[in-house]
Amino acid sequence: MSKNRKASLAHAVLDWWDVHGRKDLPWQHNPTPYRVWVSEIMLQQTQVSSVIRYFDEFIKSFPDVQALAAADQDAVLAQWTGLGYYSRARNLHKAAREICGRFQGEFPSDLIHLQTLPGIGRSTAGAVASLAFNHRAAILDGNVKRVLARVHAVEGEPAKSATLKALWTLAEQHTPENRFGHYTQAMMDLGATLCTRSSPQCLICPLADRCVASQQGQPTAYPQKAPRKNIPTKQIHMLIAQASDGTILLEKRPPVGVWASLWSLPEFEDRATLCNWLAQNHIGLRADLEEQNTFRHTFSHYHLDITPVLAKLDSTGRVMDGERQVWYKGGPPPGGFAAPVKRLLNTTFEESTP
Repeated sequence: MSKNRKASLAHAVLDWWDVHGRKDLPWQHNPTPYRVWVSEIMLQQTQVSSVIRYFDEFIKSFPDVQALAAADQDAVLAQWTGLGYYSRARNLHKAAREICGRFQGEFPSDLIHLQTLPGIGRSTAGAVASLAFNHRAAILDGNVKRVLARVHAVEGEPAKSATLKALWTLAEQHTPENRFGHYTQAMMDLGATLCTRSSPQCLICPLADRCVASQQGQPTAYPQKAPRKNIPTKQIHMLIAQASDGTILLEKRPPVGVWASLWSLPEFEDRATLCNWLAQNHIGLRADLEEQNTFRHTFSHYHLDITPVLAKLDSTGRVMDGERQVWYKGGPPPGGFAAPVKRLLNTTFEESTP
């Protein structure tokens, strides 16, 4: 690639961003390394509109890396409830503790040390380095992959190593010699607002005159998609065990696996197993079990069909409060909830309110 072509692309993107770019996002005010880092982790696999609703509240609860490091993991997961991909929150918490330990509370600014922190890969490290420290560092998030793949008509699926290597080479080549933070934000904005996945606005794109995919008349053909796989389906029954005082039994999930360390409703393979558990724990019922409509929650690698079963309890039997169990009365959560669990709890409390 010629030096002029490299410079012209960056120049065109920056000129566009100066006029049309987003400059009033919450994390752009007082862009400390901590605030930039939290926003970048939240923005992984999540749209800006969703993150905006959570960012300010998270920062109010944990205003700096020291506060985040000192917090209990349950408190962090509670603030994360609704954002999904909870490993991000667990890694954020672990990384805060490493920053306070290994780096004496000072946020590392170089790419090598940034990438040693949990949850920070090459692209996130580049975003933090450029946006927070104005260092020259390339990024390659989903938006930038899409822009570069279309501009250069890059063949192959981005997940494949050869394609990813080619895209990283282009990302490095196009990163200018100044205005690093502005360029990083500009490329993310371009992909998020104009060069979108399914409806690219090529007519007003600042790169249209050099975009090979647009000139071919098939911008959405890039980046190439992997063949869709059939993913398996699992079925579970979720027990909504509601005591006579209105409280609902929650169990804390194991620290590994799906919904790790989140608070959830007890899960069972089928109704018979659920009934056996009630009997073994000598739990009395005030009314017949109420099996509710099954609904589907989809993960990246499988579908989960959930059948909620409401059990209004006459006695709680052997079930007691403890480290892994709690009777929840609503209000401030004991920790993080997965989205379907939060929805079931909200519905149950609403319906049981006189």
